[in-house]
Amino acid sequence: MKPFVPGQHDCAIFASGWVEAMTGTDVAKDWRGKYKTIAGGYRLIRESGYADHVDFVCKNFQEVPPSFAQVGDMAVVSGDDGLALGGVQGEIVFVLHPSGSGFVPLTSAMRAFAVGVR
Repeated sequence: MKPFVPGQHDCAIFASGWVEAMTGTDVAKDWRGKYKTIAGGYRLIRESGYADHVDFVCKNFQEVPPSFAQVGDMAVVSGDDGLALGGVQGEIVFVLHPSGSGFVPLTSAMRAFAVGVR
């Protein structure tokens, strides 16, 4: 597994990969590779008019109840490092965190967002 690297392999960049795989659109093209710290990523996304990475998702994707999330959708989960975006894979969510990566149950998702057409 690749290590967590802000701007290259973090939860926001990872989640944008899910979106690109499902839709063909790279929603992170304006930020990918342009920051080297979490603080730098937050600065860039705030400059784009969003409070944070979760706010970007909230404003650009349709929210669905986590229990209705489908494979390929995004989920918001809470971890020791704050809120993270992950990819839904059935009953689990794959998440990248600075302190580690792995699977969490979909039931632990705080929010979920549809990717693609329903």
